Amino acid sequence: MTKASQRITAVIFCVFLAGFGLLHIILPDRTFSPVENRNLSQMPEFSWASLADGSYTAGLEKYLEDQFPLRDGWMGLKARYEYLLGKREFHGVFISGDTLLHQIEDASRAEQNAGYLRALTELTDIPVYAGLIPTAAEVWKDKLPAGAERFDQAAYLKQVRAGVPDAVWVDISGALIAHKDEPVFYRTDHHWTSLGAYYGYAALLSAMGETPAPLGDAETVSEDFYGTLYSTSGLHWLEPDTIERYVSGESVTVENFEKGETHGLYVDSFLEEKDKYASFLGGNTPLYIVRNPDAAADRKLLVVRDSYSDSLAPFLSQYFSEIHLLDLRYYRTSVAQYAQENGVDQIFVCYSVENFVKDQDAVFMAR
Repeated sequence: MTKASQRITAVIFCVFLAGFGLLHIILPDRTFSPVENRNLSQMPEFSWASLADGSYTAGLEKYLEDQFPLRDGWMGLKARYEYLLGKREFHGVFISGDTLLHQIEDASRAEQNAGYLRALTELTDIPVYAGLIPTAAEVWKDKLPAGAERFDQAAYLKQVRAGVPDAVWVDISGALIAHKDEPVFYRTDHHWTSLGAYYGYAALLSAMGETPAPLGDAETVSEDFYGTLYSTSGLHWLEPDTIERYVSGESVTVENFEKGETHGLYVDSFLEEKDKYASFLGGNTPLYIVRNPDAAADRKLLVVRDSYSDSLAPFLSQYFSEIHLLDLRYYRTSVAQYAQENGVDQIFVCYSVENFVKDQDAVFMAR
């Protein structure tokens, strides 16, 4: 390389750095990244103490990383390049065609929480139904890249069923696997779709000896849903998911105890935001009570749940006149006591396997 070409290269490099430095000054700092679905670091406050202990420089480094000009575009370009080189795992998310799958990484409370569920069946005379929802990586495990390590969800489900004999087990896993050729999970999100939730509802009603309502026609309410796996992976060239509903919920009311308000079965304002899945019921909250005077049965159901039950609730509302949706992450109370005080007829413990094996608040099932 000649000296002239070296100078030209150096000039281009300096212009490049100066240009991005200028963009960093001109462009306003962002507080939230809708693509990554997280808050972005802000300029840390300087103090001699924070400089001395290293927290200021660490915060400054994170700030510059999060506020790098055109960050989303560069991340997408990097992911595309790595994909072309043959990489198929990005930040713990695997890509198979147009579908994103993730593995269970934390199963630290798998045995402990199974014991808490067994304790619940011993603490109450109210019938306890239990259904654990496998992840898409289990239902669609044939899509995982060769050699991808995975938590054996099938073996765990068999173990828990044997260890909690007094619960009436709902075979949600079998229901989803039987329909694995259908879109029972979102392609870019970890949740099941409304169709997958219907099969979970049908499995519960069948376990209760009841006949589930027919599925009915789908109403598409969004065609631009990008879920959590899309945000985590950085694979931002995938097509968005579609959100569908099968229950109109005209006679259904939902009481949100955290906000002290009552609304309908769906909260459509979330369809204009990043977290469109929250349009089912209204997102995570400690306690919802769903009421339907036109339900098929005058019965109360307590659902000890995670966010998968948000899209399950519309189907349940067709059968049960009152549904208490209790999230122990935010509403820490004795499940057995709550059920007794509220005149519940049946209890349904419904978690995704991923959340059940790591949930720190399942202990309230044993109190």
